[in-house]
Amino acid sequence: MPKVGMEPVRREQLIKATIESVAELGLQSTTINSISKKAGLSSGIISHYFGGKQGLIEATVRYLLSSLKYELLKQVSPSTSPQQRLMYIIEANFALVQQRKDTTRTWLSFWAQSMHDPELHRLQNVNSQRLYSNLASSFRQIMNEQDAKRAAELSAAMIDGLWLRAVLSQSDKDHFKHSKELAKEYVRSLISQYGA
Repeated sequence: MPKVGMEPVRREQLIKATIESVAELGLQSTTINSISKKAGLSSGIISHYFGGKQGLIEATVRYLLSSLKYELLKQVSPSTSPQQRLMYIIEANFALVQQRKDTTRTWLSFWAQSMHDPELHRLQNVNSQRLYSNLASSFRQIMNEQDAKRAAELSAAMIDGLWLRAVLSQSDKDHFKHSKELAKEYVRSLISQYGA
């Protein structure tokens, strides 16, 4: 019988072990056994908490999405200007946790698998929509609705593209920093072009 209060601890252990396993082996080669071995737990506990590998994979994607959301929320306050908020959105997408090799490899594996897995595809759409929505909300305070939508689409594509290039180049933190600065520069240019 598991100890009372251990479920959140065990769930997080298994999610972190999943990230490690996917980073090392890829999503297809990650198994219940590879995850449980990395977590130092029995394989039966995965079924107990997540219903199986698929449930754990989905929980891991939600965990990564939550960490991305948290990076933004910890920066923003009611007095944050729309321009500052746009910069914070970029910073959240290039935060240290989004640069770690295990995280980047896991994101890439999930993105690739989302083309074949309806639930992962749904979660990827949630991620894309959240980025677009956050950007559009801030741009709307600076420019008209049509321009705000366009600026949000362009900025989301730029952020994703620069992050992906930084990951695929297998560069150091300086490359991520450079990519973050390019994204900020691009958003500033959109603000100048369409808004304030």
